[in-house]
Amino acid sequence: MLRRILLSATAVATLGFAGQVSAQDMIVGLITKTDTNPFFVKMKEGAEAQAEELGMELRSYAGRYDGDNETQVEAIESLIAAGAKGILLTPSDSAAIVPTVQKARDAGLLVIALDTQLEPSDAADATFATDNFRAGELIGQWAAATLGDEAENAKIALLDLSEAGISVDVQRNQGFLTGFGIDVADPTRMRDENDPRIVGNDITQGAEEGGRTAMENLLQRDQGINVVYTINEPAAAGAYEALNAFGFADQALIVSIDGGCPGVMNVKEGIIGATSMQFPLLMASMGIEAIKTYAETGEKPANTEGLDFFNTGVELVTDAPVDGVPSITSDEALEKCWG
Repeated sequence: MLRRILLSATAVATLGFAGQVSAQDMIVGLITKTDTNPFFVKMKEGAEAQAEELGMELRSYAGRYDGDNETQVEAIESLIAAGAKGILLTPSDSAAIVPTVQKARDAGLLVIALDTQLEPSDAADATFATDNFRAGELIGQWAAATLGDEAENAKIALLDLSEAGISVDVQRNQGFLTGFGIDVADPTRMRDENDPRIVGNDITQGAEEGGRTAMENLLQRDQGINVVYTINEPAAAGAYEALNAFGFADQALIVSIDGGCPGVMNVKEGIIGATSMQFPLLMASMGIEAIKTYAETGEKPANTEGLDFFNTGVELVTDAPVDGVPSITSDEALEKCWG
């Protein structure tokens, strides 16, 4: 089934390869932002399983922390030297990594971004990702509909990834605000809004500890915060810890993006009001298949119609559905979650 999905997402772009390359001779690289976030752990599992099934050699690398561009550069250079046929990359810095990605492409490697688009997006040969803007938009729509008329009086905390403003961070943040009904001014930038409902932004590095610290910082500005957007579910868990410590856990709706099993359980337990589920295992397994196809035939993956990437899907998870925003329950999501 995976091959059928992938073939539907590829355009024939034969590059005049002299002959086929046997799968057992293929080295493929996976470079993730970290090796601790459950999202990237599941992505690695998907890549390992697909590479083993296809008889390919997978070499995996990860940054020491989210934002570690230097280690990712070193990993790409190692894969070029090893003669890899392709690289799957979740960039820590979607702009700074581009010159090194170009070196890999110039050396004949197929480079596929996973989850996070490069800047510009065509700096990679392809991207397999969640529609991150849509993922943010869904939780924004849900939060606004849940509050109803009180959405006009909301006090919103935005718990972002980092100061770098990488594509996934911007898209989720701006998607959430758009879904909530806030004018985002320039949708390619964060923190240029002037809506008085926004208490402020802080950064989390996508980690639980970062979410807790960011939430504490923003509560010092305004203890009336009643909507909390978080870049991912580990940050959401940290935000809840801070709210609970201050005695404010019941006053704030927390929304997030990931779809990991711990996050879905937090929805079930009422810690997170809604989350947008993405599918990292599918991203990685499709990426491995794409590299094999490219090495054998020269075919490159095509984008989803109307987008500049291949959309691997997103579903809103909540146990408090609202009209007009499609969703699944936490029990349904537990059948699909990862981590």
